[in-house]
Formats: sequence, structure tokens, C-alpha cells
Amino acid sequence: MAQPKIAVTIPVSDNCLSRLSSSYDVITLPGGLGSGSPAISFEDVWAVVTNGSTGMSDAEMALMPGLKLACAYGAGHENIDIEAAKRRGVRVTHAPNTNMETVADHAMALMLAVARDICVRDRALRHGAWDGIRGARPTLSGARLGIIGLGNIGKAIAKRAEAFGMSIAYTTRNKVAEVSWQHHADAVALAEASDFLIVACPGGPATRHLVGKAVLDALGPEGFVINVSRGMVVDTEALVIALTQNIIAGAGLDVFEGEPNLPEALRDLDNVVLTPHMAGRSPASEEAQIDVLLHNLQACREGRPLTAQLA
Repeated sequence: MAQPKIAVTIPVSDNCLSRLSSSYDVITLPGGLGSGSPAISFEDVWAVVTNGSTGMSDAEMALMPGLKLACAYGAGHENIDIEAAKRRGVRVTHAPNTNMETVADHAMALMLAVARDICVRDRALRHGAWDGIRGARPTLSGARLGIIGLGNIGKAIAKRAEAFGMSIAYTTRNKVAEVSWQHHADAVALAEASDFLIVACPGGPATRHLVGKAVLDALGPEGFVINVSRGMVVDTEALVIALTQNIIAGAGLDVFEGEPNLPEALRDLDNVVLTPHMAGRSPASEEAQIDVLLHNLQACREGRPLTAQLA
């Protein structure tokens, strides 16, 4: 019997491809469905592996009349057309909680790196500097942390920050009943009450440019913003103005608009620490994501319930 055909439309590790290929006929299209040869037929594709950034549109689903399952590799799923999937009878899953600890660790690393000016001083020290780079820098202990979004990742960040002696506040549409941290009605009010502002909310139209001029102005000249969410949540133009005009002190960005192309205006700024959308990547999180993916593929083949089903 022929193995079911799967289209992998995002970059994944050799380990993931190897484990998939042991049970499935895999088409690799790391640049998306449109990145392959025009000769590739999708008519018999049974499942697609994508993510929140690449997503999957109604038009793409229409290319695959045999499609039964779309798996978001990770927690994000904002660019998958869930309503179209429901209409077409395509089941959709994602993998929440598989990388939240890694993302939380990375958020703390970015916060420390930009606050303590580690990257700039590392480079300067390697070129012979000493006295001129030993000036005092902000510390986390006693500082006020605001978190935009208090899902599992936001909560994991908050717990780490408490261990650093930070006070915690957050903003969400509704107050989270099971936590005692201070809730603010909106991002502007939260920024006014924060020294560090971490963006950890979902992406999508509802949060596009949520962090813009008003929020950055409220954060102020001693404030830092960290984004481990989606690039679209932070208004790049407003952020560049805030960073170059000392409206805020600095930023740590794992994500940015237009990635993988880094906005030119951010490239040479010393008060920004940048990483290439890798906050959720670690050996442990990858294994967990692969396990969820393989489980859902097999469960779908067998008509069993799926983990974290969205449609």
C-alpha cells in the first residue's frame, strides 16, 4: 500500500524529515507551496505541515482535493484559514505548550542582554576597550515587568521574572482569574507601569501594530520592549523612531516584520538585540513538537481524536 503523501511547507530539521519519511511520502517545500517545481501535483496530498507564519489559505487548500489534515508545527496558527478548513472538511491541529519553556527562557535572555548591553560590550571588549564600557546598566531585580498576553508562555515568563525579583503586571482582554499579578485594561496603561515590556500575545489582525507609538511613548526613555510573539504586533516604523530618538532605552527582538529580511533601519542600532525567530527552538522543544505532529498524523489515519484540534 502506498504511503500517504505529506507536503512540508516550512523549514524543519533533518530529524523531523527523517521521522516523517519513515511512514509517509514527503514533499519538502520549505519556501511554501509555491516554492516547488510547477510540475509538482498536489492532487493526492493527504496532509500538510505548516506553521503560523506560513499558514495555509483557502486557495491553497483548493489545490489539494484529497487534503484531510493541516498540522501547524508549533503553537502559532494565525495564517491558517480555519473557517475554510472547516468548510472543506480539513482537520487542523497545532502544538501548544511544546516550546513554551524555551520561549520563556529566550525572553529572559533577550531582556538581560539588552538591559545589560551585553552584545555591544562583548564586541567592544574584543577590540581592546575596557574603562569606557564598564558603566552601570539597569538590572532586573526590583524592576517592573509588563507582559502583553498571559497564555502559557506569558505565565512561564512571569514565573521566571518573579525569581529575578521583578514585580509582574499584564494585559489581556479579560482578567486571568487564577493569578494574582496586576491586570491592566490595555497595553498603554501597562507600558506606563512597566520598566520592561514583553510581547507574548498571539499574532493576527487583532494584534497587528498593537505596540505602536502610544505604547512606546508610555514605556518611556528608561523602558525596554522585548518581542517573542510575532513581528506584526510591533509597529516597526514607530519602534525605529522610539529607538533612535531615545523615546525608549532599547529592544530585544526575536521576531520582526518582513522576516527573514531584517528591516534596514534596525540593522545598525546598538540598542537592539536581535535573534532570528528562534525563541522556541531547542532540542527538547523540537522533540516535543515532532511527537505531537507524528501523533496527530497517525491519529488522523486511524480516525482517532487529535491533540489540540482547531478544526
